[in-house]
Amino acid sequence: MTEALEVSDHHAATPAAGAAAASPAGPDPSMIMQIGMGFWPAKTLLAGIELGLFTTLGHGPATGAEIAEKLQLRSRAVYDWLDALVALRLLDREGSGPEARYRNTVDTGTFLDANSPAQLTGFLQMANARLYGFWGSLGEALQTGQPQTEIKKTGRSVFEELYSDPAGLEQFMNAMAGISAPNFHMLAEKFDFSGYQNVCDVGGATGQLSIILANAYPHLMCTSFDLPAVEPIARRTVAAAGLEERVRVVAGDFFVDPLPEADVITMGMILHDWNLDRKLELIEAAYRALPPGGALVAVESLIDDDRRENAFGLMMSLNMLIEFGDAFDYTGADYREWCTQAGFSRVEILHLTGAASAAIAYK
Repeated sequence: MTEALEVSDHHAATPAAGAAAASPAGPDPSMIMQIGMGFWPAKTLLAGIELGLFTTLGHGPATGAEIAEKLQLRSRAVYDWLDALVALRLLDREGSGPEARYRNTVDTGTFLDANSPAQLTGFLQMANARLYGFWGSLGEALQTGQPQTEIKKTGRSVFEELYSDPAGLEQFMNAMAGISAPNFHMLAEKFDFSGYQNVCDVGGATGQLSIILANAYPHLMCTSFDLPAVEPIARRTVAAAGLEERVRVVAGDFFVDPLPEADVITMGMILHDWNLDRKLELIEAAYRALPPGGALVAVESLIDDDRRENAFGLMMSLNMLIEFGDAFDYTGADYREWCTQAGFSRVEILHLTGAASAAIAYK
């Protein structure tokens, strides 16, 4: 994740590169300008992903002319763009002038080369193609409380659009898997599953979390539970991992069907998609499916309880407004209140990576 979006272990937002501290001599507009013009560096980066720059440089350094030829760039601004990426610390450059050679940084080579196993390009491509335009209507969303996505033109929600297009659905789920993987690996490392026998991942998508947990805990039996349209995608992913005997794929609707019973129920970026009534429905359904001593684990960009520090989590909640209207992200205190209301005995918060945490409720 870029420096401007990264959040510390204490969920304090890290200033974007170049942001200046307030001047002791008086008010300083630099931070306001940095944020107000934040779409400049965002699109400078996203254009590189759209055009395949970082994947191209994954094959080795290249001059500006070589990059322009490979990417079919005909603008006089090619060097302005490449050098802007250097200034943003998103590319390295050896030399200067036409013979200078550009290469990925360690971070961009790891996260923005589409051939890297840790790539985030799928999610950022979606951000560029969908979210960037929709966020232009944030003011309207705040005024009306209505979603600002495809539903304005088609009358169909993003989920309805996705589930009607199997290829688009798989692309979306693979994009989400890219940003979820670090948090799921950290959950497997930080939360001790050794005392449990089985886990059900509700809204399991590609089966990614079930696969990660099954690999980390050889005794664990896992279930990936999601809508019927998702089942063939998950089955392919589980088969490719060679885990068909330990990861079960079950089709169902978590608002209609009882959740599969398990010692631990996980929900990765699920609760924030819904309004309060739906959130409470899911938490209560998990409580019913768990045995005494079982746990519900929600992985989200939890907002800090004082709502002052986790800017990414708060903006994620704004993104839920834009996507769904009445959906929202929440604090650990909110989660504790809802889970206590459902009958859970205690709740703990476990920080994962960046802005993300696991909120764990014990029955």
